Amino acid sequence: VIIELFNEIAPKHVERFKLLAKEKKYDGVVFHRVIDGFMAQTGDVQFGSSTSENFDLRRAGTGGSEYPDLKAEFSDIPHERGTLSMARSSDPNSANSQFFICFQSASHLDRQYTVFGKVIEGMEHVDKIKRGEGQNGSVSDPDKILSISFTK
Repeated sequence: VIIELFNEIAPKHVERFKLLAKEKKYDGVVFHRVIDGFMAQTGDVQFGSSTSENFDLRRAGTGGSEYPDLKAEFSDIPHERGTLSMARSSDPNSANSQFFICFQSASHLDRQYTVFGKVIEGMEHVDKIKRGEGQNGSVSDPDKILSISFTK
């Protein structure tokens, strides 16, 4: 999957994503929340890393990284198919390491979550991520990120 990052639109979020990826923190992290027709969420480097001694699938989605939360960088970029956006709590300034990829348009999220990138190649692989169950989309045997690397 090839992703374009929007450094001009969300520089602090892109910087955090790249930092955690370069530190290999995302390697082995599960897609803990996947809702068909909506999105696939991952990025809990605290409890969601299947290669870590802290891995706890029941707690995946509740953790972040060792770094402080980020101030929102909202924009007019729409949440559409392939959009990468930072997950957060009800506090707009609580994004940290978790992010999601939209399966289709989710305009109700526009200007409320920080969009920081978009899948530009390989969305067919994102479409194959194992879906969760119930309204919250929890996945009992989740797929995971193998590794993230950069070409530029």
